[in-house]
Amino acid sequence: MAWNVLAGALTLVYPLAIWFGHGTIEPRWLAGLLLLAVAARLPALRLSAAARWSAAAALGLAALAIGANAVLPLKLYPVLVNVAFLAAFGWSLVHGPSMVERFARLREPDLPPAAVSYTRRVTQAWCVFFAANGTVALLTAVFAPEAVWSLYTGVVSYVLMGLMFGGEYLLRMRFRRLHHA
Repeated sequence: MAWNVLAGALTLVYPLAIWFGHGTIEPRWLAGLLLLAVAARLPALRLSAAARWSAAAALGLAALAIGANAVLPLKLYPVLVNVAFLAAFGWSLVHGPSMVERFARLREPDLPPAAVSYTRRVTQAWCVFFAANGTVALLTAVFAPEAVWSLYTGVVSYVLMGLMFGGEYLLRMRFRRLHHA
Protein backbone atom coordinates (compact mmCIF):
# COMPACT_ATOMS: atom_id res chain seq x y z
CA MET A 1 0.00 0.00 0.00
CA ALA A 2 2.82 2.41 0.84
CA TRP A 3 4.35 1.72 -2.58
CA ASN A 4 1.08 2.63 -4.27
CA VAL A 5 0.91 5.90 -2.34
CA LEU A 6 4.52 6.71 -3.26
CA ALA A 7 3.91 5.85 -6.93
CA GLY A 8 0.75 7.97 -6.97
CA ALA A 9 2.49 10.91 -5.32
CA LEU A 10 5.39 10.73 -7.78
CA THR A 11 2.95 10.62 -10.70
CA LEU A 12 1.12 13.67 -9.37
CA VAL A 13 4.18 15.83 -8.78
CA TYR A 14 6.15 14.59 -11.78
CA PRO A 15 4.99 17.24 -14.33
CA LEU A 16 5.58 20.08 -11.87
CA ALA A 17 9.01 18.77 -10.93
CA ILE A 18 10.01 18.54 -14.60
CA TRP A 19 8.77 22.08 -15.21
CA PHE A 20 10.53 23.56 -12.17
CA GLY A 21 13.70 21.59 -12.86
CA HIS A 22 13.84 22.30 -16.60
CA GLY A 23 16.53 24.83 -17.38
CA THR A 24 18.19 24.50 -13.97
CA ILE A 25 18.72 20.75 -13.67
CA GLU A 26 20.02 18.66 -16.54
CA PRO A 27 17.42 16.27 -17.96
CA ARG A 28 19.67 13.29 -17.23
CA TRP A 29 19.30 14.10 -13.52
CA LEU A 30 15.57 14.78 -13.82
CA ALA A 31 15.28 11.26 -15.26
CA GLY A 32 15.86 10.10 -11.70
CA LEU A 33 12.24 11.06 -10.96
CA LEU A 34 11.07 8.72 -13.69
CA LEU A 35 13.31 5.98 -12.34
CA LEU A 36 11.80 6.54 -8.88
CA ALA A 37 8.29 6.30 -10.33
CA VAL A 38 9.21 2.98 -11.97
CA ALA A 39 10.85 1.71 -8.78
CA ALA A 40 7.73 2.55 -6.79
CA ARG A 41 5.71 0.41 -9.19
CA LEU A 42 8.04 -2.60 -8.93
CA PRO A 43 5.89 -4.45 -6.36
CA ALA A 44 3.00 -4.50 -8.87
CA LEU A 45 5.12 -5.88 -11.72
CA ARG A 46 4.64 -9.50 -10.74
CA LEU A 47 0.87 -9.00 -10.88
CA SER A 48 0.39 -7.61 -14.34
CA ALA A 49 1.95 -7.99 -17.77
CA ALA A 50 0.68 -4.48 -18.57
CA ALA A 51 2.57 -3.11 -15.57
CA ARG A 52 5.74 -4.81 -16.77
CA TRP A 53 5.37 -3.36 -20.29
CA SER A 54 4.62 0.08 -18.89
CA ALA A 55 7.66 -0.06 -16.61
CA ALA A 56 9.88 -1.18 -19.50
CA ALA A 57 8.63 1.72 -21.64
CA ALA A 58 9.21 4.18 -18.77
CA LEU A 59 12.75 2.83 -18.36
CA GLY A 60 13.22 3.34 -22.11
CA LEU A 61 12.13 6.97 -21.79
CA ALA A 62 14.50 7.46 -18.85
CA ALA A 63 17.35 5.90 -20.83
CA LEU A 64 16.64 8.24 -23.76
CA ALA A 65 16.57 11.25 -21.44
CA ILE A 66 19.83 10.22 -19.82
CA GLY A 67 21.58 9.29 -23.07
CA ALA A 68 20.52 12.39 -25.00
CA ASN A 69 20.31 14.65 -21.93
CA ALA A 70 16.95 15.73 -23.37
CA VAL A 71 13.73 16.70 -21.63
CA LEU A 72 11.32 15.50 -24.34
CA PRO A 73 11.46 11.81 -23.31
CA LEU A 74 10.61 12.88 -19.76
CA LYS A 75 7.63 14.88 -21.02
CA LEU A 76 6.35 11.78 -22.80
CA TYR A 77 5.78 9.87 -19.54
CA PRO A 78 2.19 11.17 -19.12
CA VAL A 79 1.53 10.04 -22.69
CA LEU A 80 2.81 6.59 -21.75
CA VAL A 81 0.55 6.48 -18.69
CA ASN A 82 -2.50 7.31 -20.83
CA VAL A 83 -1.50 4.73 -23.45
CA ALA A 84 -1.12 2.09 -20.73
CA PHE A 85 -4.58 2.85 -19.31
CA LEU A 86 -6.08 2.94 -22.79
CA ALA A 87 -4.50 -0.42 -23.59
CA ALA A 88 -5.74 -2.01 -20.35
CA PHE A 89 -9.27 -0.67 -20.66
CA GLY A 90 -9.41 -1.41 -24.40
CA TRP A 91 -8.08 -4.94 -23.92
CA SER A 92 -10.82 -5.57 -21.37
CA LEU A 93 -13.44 -4.52 -23.94
CA VAL A 94 -12.16 -7.10 -26.40
CA HIS A 95 -11.43 -9.91 -23.95
CA GLY A 96 -14.02 -9.13 -21.23
CA PRO A 97 -15.18 -8.52 -18.73
CA SER A 98 -14.79 -4.78 -19.13
CA MET A 99 -12.50 -3.01 -16.68
CA VAL A 100 -15.34 -1.09 -15.04
CA GLU A 101 -17.36 -4.29 -14.72
CA ARG A 102 -14.44 -5.86 -12.86
CA PHE A 103 -14.39 -2.93 -10.45
CA ALA A 104 -18.18 -3.03 -10.05
CA ARG A 105 -18.17 -6.75 -9.27
CA LEU A 106 -15.85 -6.12 -6.34
CA ARG A 107 -18.79 -4.39 -4.63
CA GLU A 108 -21.67 -6.22 -6.29
CA PRO A 109 -20.72 -9.70 -7.56
CA ASP A 110 -24.12 -10.41 -9.14
CA LEU A 111 -24.52 -7.56 -11.59
CA PRO A 112 -27.73 -7.55 -13.61
CA PRO A 113 -27.39 -7.53 -17.43
CA ALA A 114 -28.32 -3.83 -17.62
CA ALA A 115 -25.46 -3.01 -15.24
CA VAL A 116 -23.02 -5.09 -17.29
CA SER A 117 -24.04 -3.11 -20.37
CA TYR A 118 -23.67 0.16 -18.43
CA THR A 119 -20.17 -0.76 -17.20
CA ARG A 120 -19.16 -1.58 -20.77
CA ARG A 121 -20.27 1.89 -21.93
CA VAL A 122 -18.37 3.49 -19.04
CA THR A 123 -15.24 1.54 -20.00
CA GLN A 124 -15.65 2.81 -23.57
CA ALA A 125 -15.99 6.37 -22.26
CA TRP A 126 -12.75 5.95 -20.29
CA CYS A 127 -11.04 4.70 -23.46
CA VAL A 128 -12.12 7.90 -25.24
CA PHE A 129 -10.88 9.94 -22.27
CA PHE A 130 -7.46 8.25 -22.20
CA ALA A 131 -7.06 8.60 -25.97
CA ALA A 132 -7.95 12.31 -25.89
CA ASN A 133 -5.93 13.03 -22.75
CA GLY A 134 -2.89 11.20 -24.13
CA THR A 135 -3.18 13.07 -27.43
CA VAL A 136 -3.26 16.46 -25.68
CA ALA A 137 -0.35 15.40 -23.46
CA LEU A 138 1.61 14.44 -26.58
CA LEU A 139 0.80 17.67 -28.39
CA THR A 140 1.77 19.80 -25.39
CA ALA A 141 4.98 17.78 -24.90
CA VAL A 142 6.06 18.30 -28.50
CA PHE A 143 4.68 21.72 -29.43
CA ALA A 144 3.94 23.74 -26.27
CA PRO A 145 6.23 25.51 -23.82
CA GLU A 146 7.13 23.56 -20.66
CA ALA A 147 4.77 25.69 -18.55
CA VAL A 148 1.79 24.75 -20.76
CA TRP A 149 2.77 21.08 -20.75
CA SER A 150 3.17 21.12 -16.97
CA LEU A 151 -0.11 22.94 -16.41
CA TYR A 152 -2.00 20.47 -18.59
CA THR A 153 -0.37 17.25 -17.37
CA GLY A 154 -0.01 18.35 -13.75
CA VAL A 155 -3.32 20.15 -13.18
CA VAL A 156 -5.81 20.25 -16.05
CA SER A 157 -5.72 16.53 -16.84
CA TYR A 158 -6.35 15.67 -13.17
CA VAL A 159 -9.25 18.12 -13.01
CA LEU A 160 -10.70 16.55 -16.16
CA MET A 161 -10.24 13.09 -14.68
CA GLY A 162 -11.98 14.20 -11.49
CA LEU A 163 -14.85 15.64 -13.52
CA MET A 164 -15.10 12.35 -15.41
CA PHE A 165 -15.19 10.37 -12.14
CA GLY A 166 -17.73 12.75 -10.62
CA GLY A 167 -19.93 12.82 -13.70
CA GLU A 168 -19.88 9.05 -13.97
CA TYR A 169 -20.73 8.73 -10.26
CA LEU A 170 -23.79 10.94 -10.72
CA LEU A 171 -24.86 8.93 -13.78
CA ARG A 172 -24.32 5.69 -11.85
CA MET A 173 -26.53 6.90 -9.00
CA ARG A 174 -29.24 7.79 -11.53
CA PHE A 175 -28.81 4.42 -13.27
CA ARG A 176 -29.14 2.58 -9.95
CA ARG A 177 -32.31 4.52 -9.08
CA LEU A 178 -33.86 3.68 -12.45
CA HIS A 179 -32.79 0.01 -12.62
CA HIS A 180 -32.58 -1.17 -9.02
CA ALA A 181 -35.65 0.47 -7.53
